[in-house]
Amino acid sequence: MKLVFFVVAIVASLLALSSADMYMQNPRGSNNRLNENSANRRTANRMFDSQNNNRGGYNVGDRTDKKAGNDQAKQYRMNYFQSGTYLTQVAPNGRTELTVEWTNQHGCGGNEDTDPHKQNCNIVLQYMCQDNSSDFAPDDGITIRAGSSTARSDYSRLSSASLKQAFINRRNSNTRADRGLNEPWVTYDDCTRRERNKGLFTATQQMANKNAAINTRQNRNGNRNGYECPEERDYYPYWHPTVWTDIAILAQNESLCSYYSAESFNSRAKGTCVEQFANNGGRKHFSEANNPAACAAANGVWTEYQSMLELAPQFTTPAACTADHQDGLTYAWGLPYDIVKINAFENIVPACFVRPPPVDCEAAPWSRSNHLGNGKDGVQLNYKWTLPYFPSMNSKRCILRIRYNISTDDYDPYDTDATNNAQSPVQENPLVQVGAAGQDLRLAINTAQFGRTFQDRGHPFTISPRPTGVSNTDHITNLNVRGKRGNIVQTFPATEYDYAPSRPKIEQGDLVHIQWTGSNSHNNGAPGGDGQTGDAGEGTGGTDRHNLLQSGNPDENFPLPIEKVTMFDGVTVGWVASGIDNLSAADIAVILASAGYYQCMETTKCGAEAVDTKAQLQNQLNNAPASFEGIMLRFNTPGTYYYLCTRNNNFTNRSQKG
Repeated sequence: MKLVFFVVAIVASLLALSSADMYMQNPRGSNNRLNENSANRRTANRMFDSQNNNRGGYNVGDRTDKKAGNDQAKQYRMNYFQSGTYLTQVAPNGRTELTVEWTNQHGCGGNEDTDPHKQNCNIVLQYMCQDNSSDFAPDDGITIRAGSSTARSDYSRLSSASLKQAFINRRNSNTRADRGLNEPWVTYDDCTRRERNKGLFTATQQMANKNAAINTRQNRNGNRNGYECPEERDYYPYWHPTVWTDIAILAQNESLCSYYSAESFNSRAKGTCVEQFANNGGRKHFSEANNPAACAAANGVWTEYQSMLELAPQFTTPAACTADHQDGLTYAWGLPYDIVKINAFENIVPACFVRPPPVDCEAAPWSRSNHLGNGKDGVQLNYKWTLPYFPSMNSKRCILRIRYNISTDDYDPYDTDATNNAQSPVQENPLVQVGAAGQDLRLAINTAQFGRTFQDRGHPFTISPRPTGVSNTDHITNLNVRGKRGNIVQTFPATEYDYAPSRPKIEQGDLVHIQWTGSNSHNNGAPGGDGQTGDAGEGTGGTDRHNLLQSGNPDENFPLPIEKVTMFDGVTVGWVASGIDNLSAADIAVILASAGYYQCMETTKCGAEAVDTKAQLQNQLNNAPASFEGIMLRFNTPGTYYYLCTRNNNFTNRSQKG
């Protein structure tokens, strides 16, 4: 049946996803990797369904020059600083911008009537955040973590509904601190029970379980990938509440933006059925009902929740909540989708919360088919994400995901639904007659992938309040590094090293947060799948190392001697990870040249971390940390500055310059 509360029209074109390889390059996409020494990932279904090649992705960062191993506290999480208040966001002042970069295999963008592409496409960027925990990897079913094991989290399903304690016991048994976790256990358990949207076009695909939301045209057998809900993954905008907050939808055509903006969970409440455990046991986290009528028949209450950036518990009445708080945020009084309460089996009651900004919608950047590379302008496909502002000033632990949908015009992408399943307009590997004598030719069509979604996600990162000395109106640009150890063939479909963005452009007085992460286990060893193994590069095998030194021109491969460095003249330090005050231009230069191994020039300023005190830095950075938490610099002198990495800039082999 077609659901009355959602017209299944645009869904088929949206994320009736087929897989066409999508790799996030900055921040580093995991493609379900953890810390494998091999070129291939070990567990393709560890956290999510990527539909990607096994070779893609980057390992989780290591904090030091040693492998983190089983100690997740020794992993490195990129730490970004939040934007200033949204009141300042009509202009660049106040923004913290992070350049998200990716490659997608089958092309996208430029799909106007005057410039048609070979397929329809959409790219969706979303994030999920929660208050950061002092415990790096708690043993629970809700806290985001990378894990220390490449194994997938466990899951066992009860055959029928039972008392709340049985669900608590099963959740506690399934979830482990050493397993990676993105979506909470409770949302997947709900997905296994909720009736799927039977208004969707499934073509010739027969669902293994005809009722559950874990079964979709692209995932007919209900295969599990971490705790991701397949129906939510495959379709956007989703019609039920979700833990994901929309950042941007990069549409095949800007004419679709009004639809996406209206249907985004950021702007529109979404409904779900709420049932209660017996004996006042609290709110159930699941229901089989997926529409109001079925919910009423199950003695549930159809409830519409709203997406929230975070709660605002300091405002305890509707009037106090919706007053003008002079911070540019939108506060609302209502029912927020509070996954913490759902995970605790507590009822959600009206409260004050901060709404996320509307989803940004624009035309997707152009890329050609059959190519994992740059766009038309010669740089990585990218989107500048303005990081959120959290008024609580709580540090957040987050995950970023990017999804890429391609679909076809061989059937109507907007008006094809379940009513067409009996006589599907597309069949498996059909024969077509062309030429004389009824000659048959076979087309290569898999109806599970005729319209498909690919995905990548980064490793956990944090968003922190701005440090003392950085104001709400300061504009912060993040300067990072992409790529991993190896030559162009060994790293593919990841990339060789480069700065990200490669050519940042800032205004006078802007702050640049220089930070990067790397792994000590990027050996790219066997198994290598359908590519070349090996880790060509400088220094200790398998290790990522970076630094940043000024050079004279982009076509030069020698850094400037320190007495000729001008890049840091007039620079002021907004923040530095070491907390050391009064850093000179020479101190800044040596911090960046040594990847943070040295913290200053002289012992009187930074003690045992000084150049004249600490053991000597190995000349290929082998004893430097793989990750650099960084320094935030305010550039006050206009000019063009060139810089390079001494270890990785290997002329005729690879270039790491900015």
